Amino acid sequence: MADLTVLIAARNEEERIGGTVEALRAEFAHAEILVVDGASTDGTAAAAEAVGAVVLRLGERGKGEALSAGERMAASGPLLLCDADLHGSLAELVDGDADLRVAAFTTRVGGGFGFAKRVARELIRLRTGYVAREPLSGQRRLSERARAACFPLAPGFGCEVRMTIDALRAGLVVEEVDLDLDHRATGRDAGGFAHRGRQLLDALLAAGPLAVNHRGQRLPLVGWLAGLRRDPGVAAIAAIGLADDLWSGKERGLKAHFEAGRTTGVLKLVGIPLVALWRTRSVSGALLVAGCANLLNQLDTKPGRALKAYAAAAFVLDAPLGLAVLLLPYDLRERVMLGDAGSNAFGAMVGFKSVGRFHGWGRWATVAGVVALNLVGERRSLGELIERMPGLSWIDSAGRV
Repeated sequence: MADLTVLIAARNEEERIGGTVEALRAEFAHAEILVVDGASTDGTAAAAEAVGAVVLRLGERGKGEALSAGERMAASGPLLLCDADLHGSLAELVDGDADLRVAAFTTRVGGGFGFAKRVARELIRLRTGYVAREPLSGQRRLSERARAACFPLAPGFGCEVRMTIDALRAGLVVEEVDLDLDHRATGRDAGGFAHRGRQLLDALLAAGPLAVNHRGQRLPLVGWLAGLRRDPGVAAIAAIGLADDLWSGKERGLKAHFEAGRTTGVLKLVGIPLVALWRTRSVSGALLVAGCANLLNQLDTKPGRALKAYAAAAFVLDAPLGLAVLLLPYDLRERVMLGDAGSNAFGAMVGFKSVGRFHGWGRWATVAGVVALNLVGERRSLGELIERMPGLSWIDSAGRV
């Protein structure tokens, strides 16, 4: 066990973290115990340090983000994940050859009506075919292979559900172990139901498409919601973008995609103009829609950038603003990402509105401007250019965490 790291995400656990760490230190004497303090307002960090834990202080984030930050700090080797208020022995969880071993509590204390757990179990079954008894258990031992397959974790309380999905989809062995454990359970009060509601939402988002952002955080892709419109053109373009979100490779830029041949990027380069041509019945319209879709995709490199650009264009063109306004705060706070599905769909909405607004030489002039910006973006980062311009830089960064 010399290379084992015990990883605990804790927030406002001053009264319990000391006892948990002491018990773990007695049981795993040679393991490093790393506590990630998620912006506690009490003495959680000091209490953990007082009993020998290494403490990483983190801004207020979710459980998955805290564990991912701790994993980046931990030495190589297997991980043991543990809740901050746990009572009982985890020795049996560390033994065994399975890549991911999950503790199943033999005794249930408190809790709600089991709805969140049933939904989490069904999400895992739908994605993998595996029926988990304890889909939300935070007591988990990961081998090095499981660690590589699962981290960075999904954000918030969806981290355990996605961890199981990722391990199974990577072909790893998952095993649940019955253990006599207990921890502080949430009750059937307002706070308990609020916690389980957030747990349920996080699990639903975690089971869907995810991507890693510029900070190395793994976030849900929710931009595909823009495709749930009556406009079949926008829906089709969102679907093409979603295919790129789900199955894209490492290729970046037009040249790389064409050299690689059959990639989802090539699908977008061919599919989006064809959809636009079908909807607009015009070559100039197809070029304008495809150019706008790709341009907004190029801008989607920092939180809120693409949605701000869309909002500015939508205000001028009278395009729909509701979903963009709804998603912008979550995008800025790095809770969700648009992904290619969202940026392509929002760009297509701008393009279709532009086709209706501009005609004749005015449309061709607009096409020329959009194509020129796309070509600039292929050679240089549009985001870097924006960050060098004082006025645009301030607008671009406003509202980010």
